Amino acid sequence: MIVVTGATGNVGRPLVQALVDAGAPVTAVARRAAEMPAGVRSVQADLIEPESLAPVLRGVEAMFLLTGPDFLAKGDIAKVAKVVEKAGVPRVVLLSSQGVGTKRHSPHLEDAVRQLDVEWTMVRPGNFDSNALQWAESVRTGRVVVAPFGDVALPAVDPVDIAEVAAVALREPGHGGAIYTLTGPEPISPRQQAEAIGDVLGEPVRFVEESREQARTRMLGFMPELVVEATLDVLGTPTAAEQSVQSDVERVLGRPARTFTEWAARHIAAFR
Repeated sequence: MIVVTGATGNVGRPLVQALVDAGAPVTAVARRAAEMPAGVRSVQADLIEPESLAPVLRGVEAMFLLTGPDFLAKGDIAKVAKVVEKAGVPRVVLLSSQGVGTKRHSPHLEDAVRQLDVEWTMVRPGNFDSNALQWAESVRTGRVVVAPFGDVALPAVDPVDIAEVAAVALREPGHGGAIYTLTGPEPISPRQQAEAIGDVLGEPVRFVEESREQARTRMLGFMPELVVEATLDVLGTPTAAEQSVQSDVERVLGRPARTFTEWAARHIAAFR
């Protein structure tokens, strides 16, 4: 049995599907009940209350550990680690962040997993293609995208690519101790993303650049302040490493990473 936490999110949901497609037994864990593919066991539990996870972990062969913004604000990774250790989970794949490698983000989640007596794999994605869903309403109602740093390009990654890399690491041997930095196949700016959405829609989408302070105020509505500041630093003044295309998606999956346009085409209903 493979346990997937955060199973209803942008990475968790396609990860559950990838594991099902591979014939792996899956327990999907989320704070709220949600429909899952046939044969998947669905369990309500919350990492902020780690003991709620304990019954789910008995006898599992691998675990995907995803901590969302609420956990970063309120959770305790040390308590989660104790529950994982007590359950004797042999393999853990952690959804981390490219920012850990570039020193933008705290390494405390990775440190907690490294200290466990498990076979661990760190998955470090950069900017997500799915962050563009924040523009869905404005594109639907006004054919406009509003974002900061309009011409700063980052190699955003498709969450399905993240999920498929995680599925391989959860199922197959040979990934213990690996750190995978996941990006898309080319850097793309917010202005170019707006253009790509317009191309898929068949209608022009206007780009309006907001200031860093305007973006900060907006993002504080759903993200902790430290995460907001680190995110804006990456979006506005990325390092060379953060703008570089990495080959780990292709190395693990044996195919090129998906483009932003491919992601937009799959999700175009959200923008219509």
